[in-house]
Amino acid sequence: MKLVAALVTALLLTGCVAGPDFRTPDAPAANRYTTEVLPSLTLSSAQPGEAAVPEMWWSLFHSPKLDETVRVALEGNRDLKVAQATLKQASELLGATRAARLPEVTAEASNGRQKLGAAFLGGFNLPPFTYYSVGTSVSYAFDFAGGVHRTVEQNAALAEAQAHEVDAARLSLTGNVVLQAFAIASARAQIRAAEGVLEDDRRNVELVRKAFEEGSVPRLDLLSAESQLAQDQTLLPPLRQELSAARHALAVLVGEAPGNWSPPDFDLEDFALPATLPLSLPSELARRRPDIRSEEAQLHAATAAVGVAAANLYPQIRLTGSLSQQAITLGSLFDSKNDAFSLAGNVTAPIFDFGRRRAEKRASEAALQASLARYEQTVLIAFRQVADVLSALEHDTQDTEAQQRALDVAESSLALTRESYSAGNTGVLQILDAERQVQRARMGVARARAQKMRDTAELVVALGGDSPL
Repeated sequence: MKLVAALVTALLLTGCVAGPDFRTPDAPAANRYTTEVLPSLTLSSAQPGEAAVPEMWWSLFHSPKLDETVRVALEGNRDLKVAQATLKQASELLGATRAARLPEVTAEASNGRQKLGAAFLGGFNLPPFTYYSVGTSVSYAFDFAGGVHRTVEQNAALAEAQAHEVDAARLSLTGNVVLQAFAIASARAQIRAAEGVLEDDRRNVELVRKAFEEGSVPRLDLLSAESQLAQDQTLLPPLRQELSAARHALAVLVGEAPGNWSPPDFDLEDFALPATLPLSLPSELARRRPDIRSEEAQLHAATAAVGVAAANLYPQIRLTGSLSQQAITLGSLFDSKNDAFSLAGNVTAPIFDFGRRRAEKRASEAALQASLARYEQTVLIAFRQVADVLSALEHDTQDTEAQQRALDVAESSLALTRESYSAGNTGVLQILDAERQVQRARMGVARARAQKMRDTAELVVALGGDSPL
């Protein structure tokens, strides 16, 4: 026992935690997302430690119907429930790993009947006997090399990664709900405009048919009017399919079957674009996006895994002790003369394993390099996504302005055509054609406005939503 104690003391004095210590990667050296200037955008930058968006980022669009739909989705979405349950699993596994750092105490009790052969006692033959035993045992592994410490660190990092995965699932869910709400509003607005176009087409056909029957226009004019009606009728089916798909997708997002739940009838007028677009600094993006934070935690876990593999190269020490009462009759089980105890130390050290442990350590180091590359790639993708959405918003602003100008011109043309008709200089067909141009311009404005709303939401999601810094 003195030898074991001396060995343990020496190892503890010289022991250390194996493997590298994790260090948070430096923020990317960038002060802007795009090289081109974005003059059409009004941006508001959040300073370090400040919130770039409200706590519920979707409230930027000032829609009570949207707020309620997001609330229902957060309560019922199945993917979010999967992420939350997986986080609970990771947390419980972390608790189980932490328990390995403490001594393990077990209670033991046994009862049996035994017959020992003569050879066991050197020629003496004992009759069969019954034995009883009650006691406890304690086992403790000395973590002088830090293997248990690094394992706890690894599992804690994995639990943290899963927590960020829950945040990512929540952000993805709320983003998809907002996008589907915008898709519904856009489809409804375009359907209304398309129905207006078709109504004008039908009026046009009736007028031309009447003129043809009166002999004032050739049959070619009637065919042209009917052809235009047939062509414009192709506008509605894809728009109605777009509306149905968005409604079905939103039902699934809130955790309901499409046949059991109907989303609100969102309209573009239900939403208001924020006056300024929230924008966090590039140096803060890695601290906001949950997918980047998850990869950082995975990198931490991979670093700890190197320490676990390194600790396996060192000797392992375990102490065990037991205290029990042993007797051959139940009545004398707790007599002091039946006390029994044991104390033992066990040291195992690798000598020759054909390079298995060192290969495992090299494999963990390669996994660490792969994890670092994944982290860096995730950061680059995040920067690209923000840059893409910023450029899209710049073009959305230009497109919205152009579509609005086209609508203004179409409405002015319609007003002049009506004045000309009142003066007897143009016919009713010119008025109907001008009305059709106005309806088509309204469809363009609706598409452009909806696209700008979608890209605004995607910008907030790309920046990490309302994730805390």
